[in-house]
Amino acid sequence: MQNRRAFLCAGLSVAGWPAWAQTDDKWGAQRGYPQSRSSFERVPEFRVGNYSGGHERSIRHHVIRAGGRMAAWNEAPVNDFHYRWAGLRKTPDEYLAQWPVTGLLIARDGNILVERYGFARQPSMRLQSWSMAKSITSLLLGICLDRGLIASLDEPAARYVPELDGTLHGETTLRHLANMCSGADVVHARDNAVLYPGALLGRDPDIARTVKDWNRRSDPAGTRFNYNELCPLTLGMVMRRVTGGSLSAFAEQVLWQPMGAEAPATWFTDARGAEFNSIGFAARLRDWARLGQLVAQRGRGPEGQAIVSEAWIKECTSWSERDAPVRHGRARLALGYKALFWHGRADGSRPAMHGHHGQRVLIDMPTRTVLVQTAVDQQGLWEPELQDMFDAATRV
Repeated sequence: MQNRRAFLCAGLSVAGWPAWAQTDDKWGAQRGYPQSRSSFERVPEFRVGNYSGGHERSIRHHVIRAGGRMAAWNEAPVNDFHYRWAGLRKTPDEYLAQWPVTGLLIARDGNILVERYGFARQPSMRLQSWSMAKSITSLLLGICLDRGLIASLDEPAARYVPELDGTLHGETTLRHLANMCSGADVVHARDNAVLYPGALLGRDPDIARTVKDWNRRSDPAGTRFNYNELCPLTLGMVMRRVTGGSLSAFAEQVLWQPMGAEAPATWFTDARGAEFNSIGFAARLRDWARLGQLVAQRGRGPEGQAIVSEAWIKECTSWSERDAPVRHGRARLALGYKALFWHGRADGSRPAMHGHHGQRVLIDMPTRTVLVQTAVDQQGLWEPELQDMFDAATRV
């Protein structure tokens, strides 16, 4: 299978570079990678600027402050690092030259092995995550369980948010919400055109109203994986209620500062200050790596302290009978899902955060290796190549 994949990719390389590389200035380099004040500007020349701070000019957001103690990284570059792809010996620099990647970092046990930036991006820039924010939601959910603020994943959301009583999402258990198995009649590609204006980008966006009013059902809860924004948004409502404040304030206190983040992060909100926690969390590349390292270390921070319990990390990387629709190979072909993390292996040893346009945090639990990528497009066969690079990194 690997040889076949390499053969196919070799054939593509003969055909030429990806479409983006064949244009003169698709990404706006000659204009200094401009930012647009239009929310979610679709023109490619604004993506680099918008995905590295520009969105904060046009979309409401909270700031999540870093603490006084930063977890230090040890600079340990592997100068001859390479991987095999399509029968060729390749380097991270060659990967960045071919694909529209703004940041690439590989780390293990506090050591940075590889760190690169593309499109004139800098380490000081906050880089947009898109749906990788869902996995941050998962970590916060685990902390709520650890602290007894939530009693069980198998309770309905309405127990904690009474105004959802009698609604589809209120009747859905936290487990089914975290596994994207609510049974709601919602199609990610079709309905985001309605959901985003109503809950994030319109004149008066309101997450609570959007969740409460979305009551069309297509399946019984817990029977089918259906990736969508409403499930994590409902979990966000629950966590704001049980913590008594914003998700950003909670994350700052229990996650961002304890793990030793080096800089503030930001999180998109609706008009009422509720985080649109399906997407919209922006942070420096090294802080994304710290989040990945936290998972790789089974919830322990830089000084060995438990930030998220090992029990929650185990929950996120294993499946019971109640999680059957999201097992590896059932959620997606060659992928599993669990508690807002994707999984590249059936044994749970490769959890990952995924985001639109190529955002990734890949984690190898046995070796505690972490790879972070931020990017501005997802066209082409970059992902299997990235996986081969990651495989090579776990062997360094």
